[in-house]
Amino acid sequence: MSQTVEQSQREQYLSFELAGAEYGVGILAVKEILQYETITPVPSVPRSVRGVINLRGSVVPVIDLALKLGLGETAITKRTCVLIVEAIFDGERSVMGVMADQVREVLELGAEDIEPTPAFGTRVRVEYLKGMGKVGDGFALLLDLDRVLSADERSLLAEVAREAAPAAEGQARQ
Repeated sequence: MSQTVEQSQREQYLSFELAGAEYGVGILAVKEILQYETITPVPSVPRSVRGVINLRGSVVPVIDLALKLGLGETAITKRTCVLIVEAIFDGERSVMGVMADQVREVLELGAEDIEPTPAFGTRVRVEYLKGMGKVGDGFALLLDLDRVLSADERSLLAEVAREAAPAAEGQARQ
């Protein structure tokens, strides 16, 4: 019985690499992992919005997470991927893609495996972090996607998706 209670208090995180560091997001927020393919650019958006993709008929905006976090633009390699994630803001669900250098593994962490976010020493704004998960001899920075993707950005992404829908549909027909 105590083992079941202990297991229920553990959470899973998908870990991935971004600008040479390991990050993690709650596995329940991740809907899919896609190999990087061409992203349709959208004019007049912030640099961190790389464009949109057509995901089974739905237009999904793609964020360059490294740029959003101030780590520089993600270089496209054969391991670059797009995580299709769901973020929630004011009770509203938003589906979007976030770029990552590569996916690492699924981490199962209990409360004892997560350290509080330090007030200094990370390259990422501390309000974007849930904590630091112990991974072997190092740490994975655990991101709070709902905070990383701000309200202004979400409304912009919704607008981008509406404007890009005709272009993405045309691309899917080819």
